[in-house]
Amino acid sequence: MTDMKIAPGTEITLHFALSIVGGDDVDSTFGAKPATFNYGDGSLLPGVEAKLLGLCAGASETFTLAPEDAFGQRNPANIQRFPRSQFAADMALEKGLVISFADAARAELPGVVSEVSDESVMVDFNHPLAGLNLTFRVEILKVSAQSAVKS
Repeated sequence: MTDMKIAPGTEITLHFALSIVGGDDVDSTFGAKPATFNYGDGSLLPGVEAKLLGLCAGASETFTLAPEDAFGQRNPANIQRFPRSQFAADMALEKGLVISFADAARAELPGVVSEVSDESVMVDFNHPLAGLNLTFRVEILKVSAQSAVKS
């Protein structure tokens, strides 16, 4: 069934490259092992999955994703200031450092240090790709019926 189209209930094997419009690849499977997932399992952003609907094995497409279809707009409320005293005195805090915090549900929440002073540390919890237009390049290798057994 080589003409099977991507739809709910299908398993998809593909190569992809995600890049900032006009910039370098952020993530890519080209030149590596392809990705395999079940449509709708959360492996891809909903905005990307919607663009894959109806494609068959052999298709190669390039999509531009607005922030709303990717990682959303940057939210100023996701940038928080913490007292420097909340961090270990010997912790080397510098701009760009990624620190893992626990959210209210105790899930891991990464934040990027955006500013450091003697009194405070500014941490940005926005996704690093939030607010950016992205290019998603995809090559569909295989589309098949989703297997009943999950591995």
